[in-house]
Amino acid sequence: MELHNSVSIEVIGRRIVLKMPKNDTDIQFLRSFRYVRWDAGAYCWIIPHYQNTLDLLKNYFGKRLSKCIVRPEYEVNTGNTGSTSKRILKKEEVLLIKTSVGRLRVLFASNQGMTQTIKEIPFHHWDVRNKWWSVPYSEGILKKIQETARLQQLRITMEDEPIGEKKVARITPFDVPNYRTCPEEYVLKLQELRYSQQTLKTYQSLFEEFINYYHRWDINRIDESMITAFLRYLVIERKVSTSYQNQSINAIKFYYERVLGGQRKVYLVDRPRRERTLPEVLSEQEVSNVLNATLNIKHKAILMTIYSAGLRISEAIALKIKDIDSQRMQIRVAQSKGKKDRYTLLSTKTLEVLRQYFVMYRPVQWLFEGPNGTPYSDRSIQAILKHSVAKTGIKKKVTVHTLRHSFATHLLEHGTDLRYIQVLLGHESSKTTEIYTHVTTRGFEQIKSPLDRLDLE
Repeated sequence: MELHNSVSIEVIGRRIVLKMPKNDTDIQFLRSFRYVRWDAGAYCWIIPHYQNTLDLLKNYFGKRLSKCIVRPEYEVNTGNTGSTSKRILKKEEVLLIKTSVGRLRVLFASNQGMTQTIKEIPFHHWDVRNKWWSVPYSEGILKKIQETARLQQLRITMEDEPIGEKKVARITPFDVPNYRTCPEEYVLKLQELRYSQQTLKTYQSLFEEFINYYHRWDINRIDESMITAFLRYLVIERKVSTSYQNQSINAIKFYYERVLGGQRKVYLVDRPRRERTLPEVLSEQEVSNVLNATLNIKHKAILMTIYSAGLRISEAIALKIKDIDSQRMQIRVAQSKGKKDRYTLLSTKTLEVLRQYFVMYRPVQWLFEGPNGTPYSDRSIQAILKHSVAKTGIKKKVTVHTLRHSFATHLLEHGTDLRYIQVLLGHESSKTTEIYTHVTTRGFEQIKSPLDRLDLE
């Protein structure tokens, strides 16, 4: 075989690297493969390694093929797009990376069994650029992946995502001279359109951050390129969550489109894909411990009402005395998220504690009143829960919303149909409620860890 006609093939994981002399007929053949590309730097062709690709190449080039090497390793990128975090993994290895946002990156060579398992997990996502799968992190999902790896004879390596640089703090009145507050017309427009009090507070805060980032500029002279630059600052330097970024976009658009009446615009920074994470949930015993650690009758009544009815914190503070229907054992939740009314459960035990609380505190209008007859503040409720959780020694990250998640999960574990749970929670989509099927421990008691079968001293 003449050297100048020789063709070499090297298989590296999902890629086939092919080197050959320039030939129009051969090039036309290579271009018949999907996603083939020419790497000018390495002076070679890169072809995706699908099931029959290598056989087709061998048959075509025949005796001209001087070298064909199949390497058991493959190269992966373990960091976000643009990162230089490269790793070489063996064909039988699966790399799991637990991220800071409650997701699990799953990197492995082509394996039909593992791919099928990943696709069965809700909120799975294939990252086209980085060539990895990601799924919500939970012990149940981790065990499912580990079991598949065992059946497929794959070896798992698990790591935590490397901690990056510290994020930049939010701008405060101490950071810039003449700190600007949200324009009055912005607040009035929100009120005119009947946005909720929580949305009003959120938009106000986010828009203030934006206008003080450009504190030397007149608000109405800030152009689209400056808005895009600010949104990039939030992502790259402030390292905000995807929901924070999305809300910032909404708050800015509200001013220019609704307050000023401008045209709808699309900014150059794409809206991020929302992270799909599993909610933190307390066990029934942990909820009991928290409630028993709450000695003040008013504080106990608040936490019991939230947990027993599956309420959002905003719904709890908006409850009025007339919303408690002790005849039908229901609580009316008026104009909650999405401006909708709904009914949820009134627990017998909660009603007993509410009656004790009512006798002692005599609220007038709101079920839980603060000073001067105003609704109780959400910060006060968070502080109550934080104090009670600290007394129990629970190490989980617990917020008031954790009680709502626990309510739904415990109902599911006791056999309540998902459709009823959806109604009680006020979810518009059943997809939102289905997340609780992946945090429940129902059925886990049937599974025995392989360690428990070992004879250990």
